[in-house]
Amino acid sequence: MIKFKYVILYVEDVEKSMNFYQDTFDTPIKFITPEKDYGELLTGETSLSFASVSLASSNIKEGFLSSKSEAKPFGIELGFTTDDVERLVAKAIENGAVLYEDITVKPWGQKVAYIKDTDNYLVEICTEIQ
Repeated sequence: MIKFKYVILYVEDVEKSMNFYQDTFDTPIKFITPEKDYGELLTGETSLSFASVSLASSNIKEGFLSSKSEAKPFGIELGFTTDDVERLVAKAIENGAVLYEDITVKPWGQKVAYIKDTDNYLVEICTEIQ
């Protein structure tokens, strides 16, 4: 059996990044190493995890692009659904995110907005598709 288990974001400050997600999206911290170089949030069956750039560099010998290396975010996004997109976008901005695309209503009725988190990763905040 194959199971999609986690996504790991490579960040400069694991604890700071985890606190942004915990404070914004109410995702409790499941685990963080004593060195604070790796941690996981409770996000359901698939965990959202964070690794320090230095820890990631020790594992990925060929190197990688940092989320901070481009003015625009990577062509990938994390998605969070909510009944109140406006409130959650405002909360994210209060916690240090940057509004990237303002709230729009798609032809199928879904409300969608995009922010860049404190590490420049793209996050979609939207209602469920009905």
